[in-house]
Amino acid sequence: MDDKIRIEQLRKELHEHNYRYYVLNQPTISDQDFDFLMKELQSLEALHPECFDANSPSQRVGSDLQSGFRQVSHRYPMLSLANTYSEADVRDWYDSVKKGLAGEDFEICCEMKYDGLSISLTYVKGQLVQAVTRGDGVNGDDVTANVKTIRSIPLILPGTGYPEEFEIRGEILMPWSSFERLNKEREAAEEPLFANPRNAASGTLKSLDSRVVAQRQLDAYLYYLLGESLPADGHYENLKAAASWGFKISKGMRKVRTVDEVMDFINYWDQERKNLPVATDGIVLKVNSLSQQRSLGYTAKSPRWAIAYKFKAERECTRLLEVTYQVGRTGAVTPVANMEPVQLAGTTVKRATLNNEDFIRSFDLHIGDYVYVEKGGEIIPKIVGVDIERRPIIAQPVQFIQKCPECGARLVRYEGESAWYCPNDAGCPPQIKGRIEHFIARKAMNIDSLGPETVDEYYRRGLIKNVADLYDIDVQQINGDGSRTKSAQRIVNGIQKSKEVPFERVVFALGIRFVGETTARLLARHFKNIDALMSAGLEDLQEVEGVGEVMAKSIIGYFHDEENLRIVNRLRDYGLQMQLADDQLKPASDKLAGQSIVISGVFAHHSRDEYKLIIEQNGGKNVGSISSKTSFILAGENMGPSKLEKAQKLGIKIMSEDEFLEIIK
Repeated sequence: MDDKIRIEQLRKELHEHNYRYYVLNQPTISDQDFDFLMKELQSLEALHPECFDANSPSQRVGSDLQSGFRQVSHRYPMLSLANTYSEADVRDWYDSVKKGLAGEDFEICCEMKYDGLSISLTYVKGQLVQAVTRGDGVNGDDVTANVKTIRSIPLILPGTGYPEEFEIRGEILMPWSSFERLNKEREAAEEPLFANPRNAASGTLKSLDSRVVAQRQLDAYLYYLLGESLPADGHYENLKAAASWGFKISKGMRKVRTVDEVMDFINYWDQERKNLPVATDGIVLKVNSLSQQRSLGYTAKSPRWAIAYKFKAERECTRLLEVTYQVGRTGAVTPVANMEPVQLAGTTVKRATLNNEDFIRSFDLHIGDYVYVEKGGEIIPKIVGVDIERRPIIAQPVQFIQKCPECGARLVRYEGESAWYCPNDAGCPPQIKGRIEHFIARKAMNIDSLGPETVDEYYRRGLIKNVADLYDIDVQQINGDGSRTKSAQRIVNGIQKSKEVPFERVVFALGIRFVGETTARLLARHFKNIDALMSAGLEDLQEVEGVGEVMAKSIIGYFHDEENLRIVNRLRDYGLQMQLADDQLKPASDKLAGQSIVISGVFAHHSRDEYKLIIEQNGGKNVGSISSKTSFILAGENMGPSKLEKAQKLGIKIMSEDEFLEIIK
């Protein structure tokens, strides 16, 4: 048989076996036979590089060649759902739907609310062409290469009858089995554990090495179909069609008519969800008819035709064995309860946060107490009570530590603070590593080739002791035994590229206590350069919007610390941006001087952040809410109806994107 014909044959067979194994859960061949077929395909593809196909089953193993994620605008905004927690709220929502449809008959599609990472998949002519995360609902990350490694997501649709082009949305999940295995591996390697499957799935999908994604065995359930030529007006019917095209759709989906049937569904799954292989945290209710969905429309933040019912947190009782302490980036010391293992919301829980000393005192916690544990939102375990009657006679009260468990420094408690802090910020390892992790984060210096595990490794090897040391690292130091040349070069390139990051993000990256992303931007634009910021006094700083006395003192304290000054000056010497760029220093115009502007909706020509910058560069002021002082609203597509109503009530001018661009020419 001709090699090229055999390649196509193998690809078709392997796609079919993937579908049967990961979607239908009905494998027809053994894992060994599957591996033999895959190796044959990989060998033939290596002999015939001209036959490369990005959607070949062989590409699911992943690659280490990614260089970051591209931002993509959603064709249809990805809105969040309103949450409800009681039967009364569900009945109120049902009644509001009935009222909104003026008495029309309607059906409700009841579905599981999976606790994962939202994803949007686009298919053209039956092939996956793009996968985008939710992001901020308007723009998301293009994670197509990573999603292709998830075997329950078809690369080429095995079914028929699908539209020429469509979008399907769902949730990327890490099954409980994969989560438990991953955390055992991390614990054995003395690496930080993932708090829950959702965080693990999110962190995995954002990995720049798609081989990591492939190894961690993520899963996906799809729950909403969008496009111009859908097979039916019914949401339920469209998902059934999608299942026939090869997509993994929840078998727990049900279509009902009455609110009592809705409650029956909720009550059934409140118990049965414990037997599911993946995490769930509620039920999603959707009006089934797409035409009725359009008729009901949207509020500013969510659709009126859908709602999420959140399950109440599970509660169990177990014994408190000891309290240990963790040190964060800012030096805050957090007590952690270590307990006898107990099953809760699908996982084995052994630890729970105790927040601070006041929290411990409020429960009068003793070692040996039987404590009630819940998972807040089914994610973070927390202690919610103590069974005093079961307290052992010899039980001793929990005494908060006086010295840092990492470096031995005596803890301090600042005025107005509930937490205790380690003041040794220059010599305490968790604080040092935490500041470096903050520095490299996406919204800071965006060194996306690094991660917490890499930072920990470099710190242990003595390569970095502060953020400035990053800029001394070379390929040879990272590469070590010579097996990681490509990744080492990518890391060094990423570090060097961070020198182009604008000044406002450098200010945020410094990690000054209380200074968040927005405040960093305001400080940068007010003081224009690092020297002016470093020499600013209390009154100077409080002139900046949102900077109060506590934050101002924190900023002054940061720049009066000799070690911090050394680091800032080293960063300056390495070439980081320590002043606003020339185009930011000089206002483009004063055409918007004195005007307060609200931005709302989705835009075609620029992002919302870009429009905020344009407004500031032309003398205007960005404000978040509409009032009588608002000059006008810059409105894109899908402007929130509540904002529209308020603007009309106050007589505020609504300006289109094109009109706005015209006036600032």
